[in-house]
Order: sequence, then structure tokens, then C-alpha cells
Amino acid sequence: MKRSDIIGFYKKSADERWRILREFGGLAGAEIAALCDTGALSFRQVDRMIENAVGSMPLPLGVALNFRVNGKDYLIPMATEEPSVVAAASTAAKMARERGGFTTSSSGPVMIGQVQLVDVPDPQAARLTILRHREEILALANEGHPTLIRSGGGAKDVDARVVHTAQGPMVVAHLHVDCRDAMGANVVSTMAEAVGPRLASWTGGRVYLRVVSNLAVERLARARATFAKDAIQTDRASGEEVVKGILEAFAFAEADPFRAATHNKGIMNGVDAVVVAAGNDWRAVEAGAHAYAAWRPGGYRSLTTWERDAEGDLIGTIELPMALGLVGGVTAVHPTAKANVRLLGVKTAQELGEVVAAVGLAQNFAALRALATEGIQEGTPSPE
Repeated sequence: MKRSDIIGFYKKSADERWRILREFGGLAGAEIAALCDTGALSFRQVDRMIENAVGSMPLPLGVALNFRVNGKDYLIPMATEEPSVVAAASTAAKMARERGGFTTSSSGPVMIGQVQLVDVPDPQAARLTILRHREEILALANEGHPTLIRSGGGAKDVDARVVHTAQGPMVVAHLHVDCRDAMGANVVSTMAEAVGPRLASWTGGRVYLRVVSNLAVERLARARATFAKDAIQTDRASGEEVVKGILEAFAFAEADPFRAATHNKGIMNGVDAVVVAAGNDWRAVEAGAHAYAAWRPGGYRSLTTWERDAEGDLIGTIELPMALGLVGGVTAVHPTAKANVRLLGVKTAQELGEVVAAVGLAQNFAALRALATEGIQEGTPSPE
């Protein structure tokens, strides 16, 4: 009988691992060759990135055209296996150029680290105790991070909440950390771990989780674009009809979470593709985006808004958390990711986040235009 409890698999050489896979799965030589192909990475690099590595699984890499963001043109690499995503983004960006392209902004690169305290005797009093020790907490969190501090980053603020749970009230302290051009998960979690014991001693509680939050409400990226009604007409619908159809589709997503989930998934088709191409954590971005869509008042709804201006043109906006980095992680070691970032020409993580937000808005426009006119299958554009 085949057994999966293989002792010391991670210690074995690449050839030994492939031999085990071939025997266990009855794989042909061509199948093993496909598994062991590491593309732009060496096997040693792959083996250092994840455990029990056996190869890599490349995704198609395309380039979205026509993007102008804050007056600057970009060629945008997108890694995705889904047809029409690159074409849709390129077509939408071309239409947006008629009114100047996309304008963007962002909040500071601030991430939140959470420290969970349980079995706290006086939760409300403990909350105030934590706030009273703000300066001491910040100093303790920033110890050991001189490079981040010199660059203007570091722990900047502290707050605390009493959270009522099925296990009783918990006190949750938040560290607000300016991560500069790093995504920040590691440094924020490290800071949370550093301050945990002190918080426990002050509050009389027991420290449990100390970790970054992916609901990055202080690290938002925003984009806006105007789509001239004459530029977005189709063979079957006038510009006015397309505008009206998109507004109706947006209203549906705002009112119904079943529709909003698919609406936002379409946004993330574009967002994820750029995030993956740039070697960033697309899972963190996905989690943050969907949590943000549910966290705001009104329940889970659209990450975009669509309006008609006085001239009858369509105005779209998007706002979502964008926890991205240009230093550390895969971005620093993956040769394709490094080349993609260089192609983008972004200088800061905030600029990267704003470009990604513009792609998300473009993707949403393209999907809504197709749905509101010809249907999502027939309405797939060519990559102009």
C-alpha cells in the first residue's frame, strides 16, 4: 500500500524527491519533467522558498496596455491563467485615456498588529491602562528596527478595544506601524510579539495571539476615472445605454451580497494578476479587500462606485486596502518579479498600490460594460 508518511522528505535531494513522486503517482517521464521544471528559478531558490519543494507551476504572463495613471504611462505585467483579463484591462484603459486616464491617491503605508489578551480581570480598565502606556509601548515595539526608523517608518500609534466573544470579553491592542516600502507582515508581527508580555503584566491578562491584521484600513489605495459616453458605446448599445446599464449593475451589487461577491471577484481578477506578477502576497490583498467590503457600513458590497456626471459620462472610483511591498519577500529574490517591477517603473509601494487600484477599476468597468450590453462571454474584448 502506498504511504504518504515519508520520513525526511525535505532532506532528500531533488532527484530523490522526483523518484518518490514518480513511484507514488505512477507518473510518466514527461509528467515528472513538467513537475521538476522550475522556470526562471533554480531548484535551490524554490527549495528555499517553500517546504518539500519539487518544482514550480508557471502562470501565463501578459502585459496590459494603454494605462495612464496620474499623467504617467505604464505597461502593466499581469500573471493570470484566466482568458480576457489582460484584454479587458487594456481596452478599459484605452477608453479611460479619452478623459485623461486614472487619477489615484493613497493613505500612508500603515499596517495594524494585534495583541490579544484573554482572562483580563477588568477589561475596560485594562484598555485605558494600555492607552496610558502608549509611549512605552511604541518605544518597545521600535527596539531592534533601526533601519525602518531611519527611513521614517516604525510603530506610530497604539489603541485598544474590548471585543466581546463566545469565550468572553477580550482586550485587543492595536499597533499602528508605518512599514514604508515593505509589505510589513513580518515586522509588524515581530513588534506585536515584543510588546505582548508587557501588556500582560500591566493588564493582568494572558497574551494569546500576536499577529498582523490583513484588514489594512490605514493602507488604502484609491483610483478614479471618467469614461466618456461616446467612447464606451457598443455595436448594440449607445453610450447613454451603456452608462445606464453599468449604473443598474452597480446598484445591484450595492444591494445584494450574492452579486457583490462576483462583482468584487471581477475586480480582483485584475488586482491579483498584477500583485502576483510583482511577487507580492495576493492572498493578503484578497483577504483585505473582501474584509473591507464587509467592514464598511451597510454590509458586504461593491469596492467600486459608479456615477453619471452632468455631461452624462460615467465616473468610476475604487478604494481598497493595498498591503504591498517592494523590499523583502519574493519581490527581492524572484527574477521574473524583479523584472516586472522594473518594467512597471514604480518607485514606492504606495505607487505600486495605486497602479494596482487603477487596474482593479479598469477590470470592473470592462466586466460591467460586457454584462450590461452583450453578456460576459460574448462581450469579451480583444487586447487593443
